Amino acid sequence: MVNMLDKYNSHRQIRNMSFEEMDLFAKDIRKFLIENVSKTGGHLASNLGVVELTLSLYKVFDLDRDKVIWDVGHQAYVHKILTGRKDEFSTLRQYKGISGFPKKNESIYDFFETGHSSTSISAALGMARARDLNKKRYNVVSVIGDGALTGGMALEALNDVGFKKTKIIIILNDNQMSISQNVGGLSTYLSKIRIDPNYNKLKNEFNTTMEKTSLGKGVVTSINKIKGSIKQFIVPGMLFEDMGIKYLGPIDGHDIRELSRVMSMAKDLEEPVIIHVITKKGKGYDFAEKNPNKFHGIGPFNCGSGEICSASGNSYSKVFGEEMVNLAKEDKSIVAITAAMPDGTGLKEFSKMFPDRFFDVGIAEQHAVTLAAGMASEGLKPVFAVYSTFLQRAFDQVLHDVCIQKLPVVFAIDRAGIVGEDGETHQGIFDISYLSCIPNMTIMAPKCLDELRIMIRWAVNQKFPVAIRYPRGGEDKDIELKPLESIVKGKWEILNSQGNIAIIASGKMVEHAKKAQDKLNSMEIKTTLINASFIKPIDIKLLESLAENGYKILTIEDNILIGGLGYNILSYINSLGKDIKVINMGFKDEFIPHGDVDILYREFNLDAESIVQNVIKLNNL
Repeated sequence: MVNMLDKYNSHRQIRNMSFEEMDLFAKDIRKFLIENVSKTGGHLASNLGVVELTLSLYKVFDLDRDKVIWDVGHQAYVHKILTGRKDEFSTLRQYKGISGFPKKNESIYDFFETGHSSTSISAALGMARARDLNKKRYNVVSVIGDGALTGGMALEALNDVGFKKTKIIIILNDNQMSISQNVGGLSTYLSKIRIDPNYNKLKNEFNTTMEKTSLGKGVVTSINKIKGSIKQFIVPGMLFEDMGIKYLGPIDGHDIRELSRVMSMAKDLEEPVIIHVITKKGKGYDFAEKNPNKFHGIGPFNCGSGEICSASGNSYSKVFGEEMVNLAKEDKSIVAITAAMPDGTGLKEFSKMFPDRFFDVGIAEQHAVTLAAGMASEGLKPVFAVYSTFLQRAFDQVLHDVCIQKLPVVFAIDRAGIVGEDGETHQGIFDISYLSCIPNMTIMAPKCLDELRIMIRWAVNQKFPVAIRYPRGGEDKDIELKPLESIVKGKWEILNSQGNIAIIASGKMVEHAKKAQDKLNSMEIKTTLINASFIKPIDIKLLESLAENGYKILTIEDNILIGGLGYNILSYINSLGKDIKVINMGFKDEFIPHGDVDILYREFNLDAESIVQNVIKLNNL
């Protein structure tokens, strides 16, 4: 049988396909996704779930005129395939290849860049209002998942949509909720009546006629009250209706005919509409259907067995989770909080063993931080496990609700530094900068796995906010680093003292510095290696000693330079009035693209060889 993808060249072809052809096309797309993502890794389950949804969108809407915004964007692989990137798909998430998220520089059909959740309705609404002000005519569609809809920003946008009645279409891609068949059938039946053009025309004409007299107004009011009461009882989408948004659904998200029919009717309505679509994560691939969490974001895997090609060893996330369980056994006041990331942050075992002390708040980082603050104010010891890039979303809550009150909340910041293939929106290279500027905040970074255990144990017993940042993955097995024996706030660790060039490194960068030092030793250039276990406060006494003894200083961190550890060290050295040579290594004022972590470290001059070159430069100053 001929694969339809082989003859596919443009999204315009979809509009002329029969439904039978589209069903066959969906199978070919799924096969293509599984084969390609098994080689590159990526977000598979969510993309398998939106194949028919994407095809239906591009049958009904004209991408050369209409605009579709994908919330988060990790489910936009089908969109990428259909909009000219099929032949580049083997480069997905690879350095200088195509991104795993929508990127405007890749395609004119990536109308808005996304990477974090809950933003699509706001962006689409902004586009729709710009359209109206510019007196243009086109449709704007937001595709948002049920998980992303829990984000406060999405609810704020919905409130605005309903209040102003801006024409916009919202596709609610629901791949979690289970709705019984009889309720779904009734809701679909009611939706058919409510979106029928003749019904809406008749309703509008009736209201216009009746409201011309006082008696008629009373009749309309009574009918609306009765209709509202009935809807409240039997229609599952009344939350949206009460906000002023017409609700349609639920619709089978794998039925292209029904999806296309409902979308076509929604397109013709001059008011905001939300279409509730039920899809199945991992659709069409048995392993992904049975274990959608595993295949949400997965590395290269074997198509036949569904197993990941390289078995993962110990990781910082795993060690964090293990130590949290150990601590919780000893101390009943310890509680764990996550924002829809129990697996990714290593808290799955904790959630099983201590369900009453585990709180998954959904995609709601702002709420998570203030929830932790409230718990801390009542004597609990909350630990909020969160990816570095997502904690950005709760900056005000960290500052206002935690740090002003100096509440003992522990922030376990996973995926700090470079995370690799997910790219700009997920690289954790800003947390040092945005946390260092907040008074009362203490920031730490472990250089090895066992040091994370020690830091977590220390942090939960302090009376002030503590953030511990650690990288994705594990430690370099070729580098032997022993954990700190004890922790004194603000005190750094001198790993060795061999020469008058001090390399001050934090977290994972200690590994890179150690590799560089070994190479420098072979070149007979002696250095002193310092582990900046505390990023804030910095070790003032040690810096004063280095300055007094005429050391040259090289700092290295996997964070942007602006506002980072190196800048704070340089600022303090300058305040001493000593003529000390300092070189800061870190990311410059730019976003870091997707790609293999080792490649990115090399390309952006944070690998061991780059350290060697900077030490040589410093040695010659």
